[in-house]
Amino acid sequence: MADAALKTSTTEARLASLDMPTGGWSQTARKDALSRVIAMGLPERKDEYWRYTRPDSLTRPGAIPAALFHNDESPLFGEVERIKIVFVDGVFDADASDDLTLEGLTIERLAEANTDIHWARDLYGVLETNGQTPVHRPLAALNTAFATDGVLIHVTGKVSKPINLQYHHRSETSDAILHHVIRVDTGAEVTILESGPAAARFNKVMEVDVADQGVFHHVRAQGRDHERRAATHIFTRLGQESVFKSFTLTANGVMTRNECIIELKGDDAVAHVAGACVGDGDFHHDDTVFITHDAVNCESRQVFKKVLRNGATGVFQGKILVKQGAQKTDGYQISQSLLLDEDSQFLAKPELEIYADDVACSHGSTSGAIDETALFYLRSRGIPHGPATDLLTLAFLAEAVDEIEDETLRAEIVDRLAGWLERHRK
Repeated sequence: MADAALKTSTTEARLASLDMPTGGWSQTARKDALSRVIAMGLPERKDEYWRYTRPDSLTRPGAIPAALFHNDESPLFGEVERIKIVFVDGVFDADASDDLTLEGLTIERLAEANTDIHWARDLYGVLETNGQTPVHRPLAALNTAFATDGVLIHVTGKVSKPINLQYHHRSETSDAILHHVIRVDTGAEVTILESGPAAARFNKVMEVDVADQGVFHHVRAQGRDHERRAATHIFTRLGQESVFKSFTLTANGVMTRNECIIELKGDDAVAHVAGACVGDGDFHHDDTVFITHDAVNCESRQVFKKVLRNGATGVFQGKILVKQGAQKTDGYQISQSLLLDEDSQFLAKPELEIYADDVACSHGSTSGAIDETALFYLRSRGIPHGPATDLLTLAFLAEAVDEIEDETLRAEIVDRLAGWLERHRK
């Protein structure tokens, strides 16, 4: 009873600190999401899917202040011809953003799409609601109820330029809640880039509906602010012969929880989700993935690599659920950590749940240190200890980074990883 009362108190305090946007087509979804948050309660450490991560900094009424980080690097994806959509502490910055018109898609702000009839009405909160079963994700429902802004992207053709969502953090106490909805029509294709730390505390949901033969590419780099906290969710539904590929780079930050929930609903669909994480010291990073195969001859891959040092903590929770009738499923899952000292730790919970008999599913999880034999080999060829360690570390991360199809984007991510490793050499 005491635990239930504490959970109720935490939820009530957080809800009291927020104001729900009013008006427009999203009201029904928002009210439904609020009722679900109240019924579920916000997460606690005792909840099964939060056993490795403390959620209290994400559920308290206000954000814990996060010192601003001054980054002297060139902007990520700066050499890529793209459309920029800029948010500063969760507020859209029209002056810093590009013209949002481009052939093959329409882009609108959630805050301005207040008509009673809108295509996003059929998606806003819908995929998030589906993703609440069999696991409750109350922070995502909280987002649906209270998101103040975001983008609504309708992709109708093969888009020639990537869409770059840039998030800037300029207030030490900012508490941003953004919700993006993306619909990819039959045969359409788009690449979404995300970059930046966003806020002192960031709660983001992205709902992605990919129709038959649609293609969705996603490359995300979460910023280097040392004290930021973030909880992100991607909810995806895939049609027949559709493709979803997502990669996330995370460097630094006090606490990051990235959840990806994917439903393969059409035959011959493909879903790849990957991540490379590098953390130092007071750093906690949690990847939680749930992929449901609900169609024939579908493929999924989960590839996650974490490099941890000076007491950093990495978490991976990944599940593949193969429903009855989802024959010829090909599911692959690997999570590995490279621990650069004895104080860091990696906590993993890989899962398979299979109700079909003609499948090929595998999972594996390992932790280890730098290969001393390989290090000796490089040192014997005249490479100093620091650069040699960096080379081996980049080789360890390569399987995850190689999930990025675009060669230019892949090379830029490798450059950022190499820069982080060079700055953090002992």
